[in-house]
Amino acid sequence: MFKILCPAFTVFLLAGCVSSTVEEVRSGATGMRDTDNVVVLGRRHNNGYETEPDFVSCVGNSLASGRNRISVLPEREFVDTLFPWFEPRTAPIEIRDLPGLMSNKLVAERLQAAGVRYLVWLDGSTNTNDTSGSMTCAVSPTGGGCFGFVTWDRDSSYEASIWDLESMSNVGKISTDASGTSYMPAVIVPVPLIARVQSSACGGMANQLKAFLNAES
Repeated sequence: MFKILCPAFTVFLLAGCVSSTVEEVRSGATGMRDTDNVVVLGRRHNNGYETEPDFVSCVGNSLASGRNRISVLPEREFVDTLFPWFEPRTAPIEIRDLPGLMSNKLVAERLQAAGVRYLVWLDGSTNTNDTSGSMTCAVSPTGGGCFGFVTWDRDSSYEASIWDLESMSNVGKISTDASGTSYMPAVIVPVPLIARVQSSACGGMANQLKAFLNAES
C-alpha cells in the first residue's frame, strides 16, 4: 500500500509533504476474542539501541482508540507484571525463544491472568538526513530578524513482528516507511513547516495492525 500525504497549499504552510508505504506478510491465522489483550513492545538491546518509546506509545494508543479498537495492555504495566523476563537483557529475541519462556509456570500464569494473546514487537527508528540551505539572523538598534531558507529530510522505518502466544508462532510482519522534507523559510520570522513522518508511520502501522489482528484467515 502506498500513499502520499501532501496537504493543499493553504495547509502546506503548516506542514511538509509526506509519502508513506505499508506492507504486510501473513504467516498464520489471527482473530480477537473479547477477552484477548495485545501488548506493543519496543525492541531494546544492551548496546543502547531502542525503538523510540514515543513511537511505541503512539502505536499502542492508536490501536486502543478509534474504529475497530483493540484492547491493549500498556507496555510499562506488562513489563512490570512480567519482571524480569521482559527486561532488555532477558526478553526473548526470536520466536524460537518463546517455548522455553512459556515453560516457566510463573510466566505462563501471569500472561494468562493478564489475558495477553498477542505480542507486537516494534523495531525501527526515525532519522534526519540531508540538510540544505542557509539562514542568517541579525539584531540592530532598529530591530532584527532572520532571512534564508533551510530544508531537511526525515525518514521513518519500522517493522512489527506479531507473536501469537497460543500457537507460540510468529503469525506475520508489518512494515511501514514514511519520508518527507521539512522546510523553514524566514523573512524576519522563521516559520518551520514540519513533515510529520513518524506520526504518519504510526498511523499506517496501527491501522494495518487493527486489520491484521481482527481478521481471520
